Amino acid sequence: MMSRSYTNLLDLASGNFPVMGQPREKKRLPRVMTVPGVISELDDDQANSVASDVQSSVFQDRIIIVANQLPVKAKRRPDNKGWSFSWDNDSLLLQLKDGLPEEMEVLYVGSLRVDVDPNEQDDVSQLLLDRFKCVPAFLPLDILTKFYHGFCKQHLWPLFHYMLPFSANHGGRFDRSLWEAYVAANKIFSQRVIEVINPEDDYVWIHDYHLMVLPTFLRRRFNRLRMGFFLHSPFPSSEIYRTLPLLAMEQMLKQHPKWQGRAVLVQIANPARGRGKDLEEIQSEIQESCKRINETFGQPGYEPIVFIDRPISLSERVAYYTVAECVVVTAVRDGMNLTPYEYIVCRQGVSDSESSSESSGPKKSMLVVSEFIGCSPSLSGAIRVNPWNIEATAEAMNEAISMVDAEKQLRHEKHYRYVSSHDVAFWSRSFFQDMERTCKDHFRRRCWGIGLSFGFRVVALDPNFRKLSIEHIVSVYLRSKNRAILLDYDGTVMPQTSHNKTPSAEIISIINTLSGDAKNTVFVVSGRGRDSLTKWFSPCRKLGIAAEHGYFMRWSANDDWEVCGQNGEFGWKEIAEPVMKLYTEATDGSTIETKESALVWHYCDADPGFGSSQAKEMLDHLESVLANEPVTVKSGQFIVEVKPQGVSKGVVAGKVFTTMAESGKQADFVLCIGDDRSDEDMFEIISSAISSGVLSSNTSIFACTVGQKPSKAKYYLDDPAEVVNMLQSLAEASDPEPFSDTIPEGSL
Repeated sequence: MMSRSYTNLLDLASGNFPVMGQPREKKRLPRVMTVPGVISELDDDQANSVASDVQSSVFQDRIIIVANQLPVKAKRRPDNKGWSFSWDNDSLLLQLKDGLPEEMEVLYVGSLRVDVDPNEQDDVSQLLLDRFKCVPAFLPLDILTKFYHGFCKQHLWPLFHYMLPFSANHGGRFDRSLWEAYVAANKIFSQRVIEVINPEDDYVWIHDYHLMVLPTFLRRRFNRLRMGFFLHSPFPSSEIYRTLPLLAMEQMLKQHPKWQGRAVLVQIANPARGRGKDLEEIQSEIQESCKRINETFGQPGYEPIVFIDRPISLSERVAYYTVAECVVVTAVRDGMNLTPYEYIVCRQGVSDSESSSESSGPKKSMLVVSEFIGCSPSLSGAIRVNPWNIEATAEAMNEAISMVDAEKQLRHEKHYRYVSSHDVAFWSRSFFQDMERTCKDHFRRRCWGIGLSFGFRVVALDPNFRKLSIEHIVSVYLRSKNRAILLDYDGTVMPQTSHNKTPSAEIISIINTLSGDAKNTVFVVSGRGRDSLTKWFSPCRKLGIAAEHGYFMRWSANDDWEVCGQNGEFGWKEIAEPVMKLYTEATDGSTIETKESALVWHYCDADPGFGSSQAKEMLDHLESVLANEPVTVKSGQFIVEVKPQGVSKGVVAGKVFTTMAESGKQADFVLCIGDDRSDEDMFEIISSAISSGVLSSNTSIFACTVGQKPSKAKYYLDDPAEVVNMLQSLAEASDPEPFSDTIPEGSL
């Protein structure tokens, strides 16, 4: 019987549990490397290390491609003594090499489709490494069954395709033993990778939902590892049966009798990878539907439905594509479906007469595709349909085969230009370039491992990024003569979690003291409206305020507000507000804030996952409808904001620096503090101000973010409490001028 600790995620992640009741194997694969180097011990008790100090002695560009299955075929020799292996030329993984640099070595890690006896595994491993540069991950049968046919196919695959278990009889409930097998399998994969990796030199590219835990295992071991993950959401199995142009062909023959006796639907259904009673019922239902349609509309020598439910060879599939006038792909949710691309290439190889493939006649093709599949947006000439709408799909099929040849030719030419230039090599090259760009600074950054189990994360920061020393900034502050101090409000001097956003008497006193020093130019730069900021900071007479990210700006309480926006027209609000209201009605806990110059949608009180999803969708929606308006749409911390162009905190900072320089008081001390994305504009403007001469190269710069996170700032403080403490220290070192306002008689 399992103990409670056995089911703990931390134990699962670290591998400290028996493998599905089996004793742990003492025999390990031989440790192999294709490049000389020093290898640290890889025993399980060291798996919690988050850093690698091992540097290979020879540098060589290499990428390790990890997937559930290796791109090789295996079969037993006729004499039953050993195995013979060959490349699987249809494997997508094998084609990835075409997009990688020619000099780059490629190593594959994955499982085999056959069961290899434990006594043969070492020999098979060495043979595959020597001849194919492949490293096999051998999964015990009980783990393999629960990992692949269990957790992957019964839980992950349905979730990725929106097929939820609405009842106990539909899809099955969560089974923890399947999850444990999934973790165990990923652990085995990680051990195979660790045995061959040069962590300082290699790239690792992990593929698909079978191995979603693997990156965590590897990142815990090597926190600077250059690693990428691609989720394919592969072509579904049982979904093929659910969404057959199930019924759309029958509808088309009813609505358009002219096609009876002429149109034939050849339905190729890839064999289902999963198992279960549910799948068997669906297959039986499809067989009955095909039989019914053929009996209703069939004639001697003619059947409208040809249903192929078996594996077919590449040449047979190409033959079908070549003669097809139209291809219909109606998956409800799909990732990397290459069927439309394959069809287009095949049609490019046939002439209009179909009698001579050598002819140079015009080429034509037609596609009807589900609007939900991943390749749909790239096929602008295809007819897109909602596959759940049988009538619409039937009409689309009729439109496709009824279209004039000239239009078919134009659509085909457009698609072929795209497909011929966006092949697997193009995708592979693009992904690798993205991974290179993302990982280029890995080895010069300082890294920290944070969290336990699958909550583990690595924070990588610039080596110059450090905590702001109060003693240091105070000493520099005392030596300076012209100081610029720019303070964000929410999340900087006021905690984000505080319900009462009114500044405390302590904050008012500190800011009043700082702004009262003749050597200081102090600004609160906030996204809040000017009415709130004016009311809150009314005691601070010499404080500058930039409201609504700088759309409104004033230098002191005695000065008038300046409008810094480029355009005073707000007709765009009539376009943006209805869109925001639409999402507000659909997102419980969200609100709209109407500012003088901007509209802000807040979703901090909404469900985090749903709110984030809605925010991304709203961002795209607003950018689309406001494309011709003089505004920018930005996302921030639980917000989506629409504001006029040319308005940012960076513009405020630049204006403060420029005004000080023009008045003969060029800043020799700059303190700029903020906590979110909008404050990064202030940090960014500092370097350009130095290069343009507005700030001197000798100016002491203290750009500081709140919290340890990637930032353009050089310094950080942990939280608003530390910010207030630092400002208090500066206030104590200040020399405020006497309060000069006239005090009304009798007020004492």
